[in-house]
Amino acid sequence: MTLQEGAVLAGAVTNPPGRAHRRRSGFRLGKWLLPVYAALALLFLLVPIAYTFVFSFNDSIRSNISWRGFTLDNWLAICAAQEVCESFGNSILIAVAATLIATTLGTMIAIALVRYRFKFRSQVSLLLFLPMATPEVVLGAGLAAEFLAAGVQKGIGTVIIAHTMFCISFVVVTVKARVASLDPALEEAGRDLYGSPAQVFWRITFPLLLPGIVAAALLSFALSFDDFIITNFNSGAATTFPKFIYVAAARGIPAEANVVASAVFIFAIALVVVSQVSAAARQRRLAKGT
Repeated sequence: MTLQEGAVLAGAVTNPPGRAHRRRSGFRLGKWLLPVYAALALLFLLVPIAYTFVFSFNDSIRSNISWRGFTLDNWLAICAAQEVCESFGNSILIAVAATLIATTLGTMIAIALVRYRFKFRSQVSLLLFLPMATPEVVLGAGLAAEFLAAGVQKGIGTVIIAHTMFCISFVVVTVKARVASLDPALEEAGRDLYGSPAQVFWRITFPLLLPGIVAAALLSFALSFDDFIITNFNSGAATTFPKFIYVAAARGIPAEANVVASAVFIFAIALVVVSQVSAAARQRRLAKGT
């Protein structure tokens, strides 16, 4: 028996035809299992969004539970249901105010934690993570008890304070990672060129931190606009869009609310597409320049 014949015989013994067939079958099963699972998961996530979008065109009267017919009146007269526009405006106001305050304070805290050494630095970092780990029910109830003990009237102001408190943690975590990745040599070069501390910060540090700051601000806005539990504890008589949706769900969410939700979703998708296209165009320009 030659060496080649021995190798063929050994391969036939270690890999019989049945085992090879089973291996190929298992490979084909694994090849299709993940795409099918991903498609089902995507379908499960998109069904509520599709339902909201479709029923925004429903010709509803009192409730928006059953389909009555197609109409564009809901899109042309969104504020026909005044409480929808009022609650949506309150949510936008609260989200913008909380985002501006949380982003400003969180950015300063992140820079201080990374660039400076001071007493209780590790304890401050730990305390900043607590709002992220604390259940919203506990956080909202605790804040409501504090406002009650202090005699503060609940309303939009208390909601802004509450949202700012839990958004700061997310801003600090996001911007802190960006600050830690900066090369100190860039700032040292600015100081070597006789730049003042303010000039170095605004012309070198801040532009480099801007992507992280923008990401933190967008995250804060989304968290604030979407929050219901903490808002419900601290809003008093004020109504936000999530709170209005929760109350209206028992009798059927108005079609105008579906219009607002659909418009927000379309705007978010358009924003992501524009940012991705802009980033791709920027990369192509940089590639041509090199």
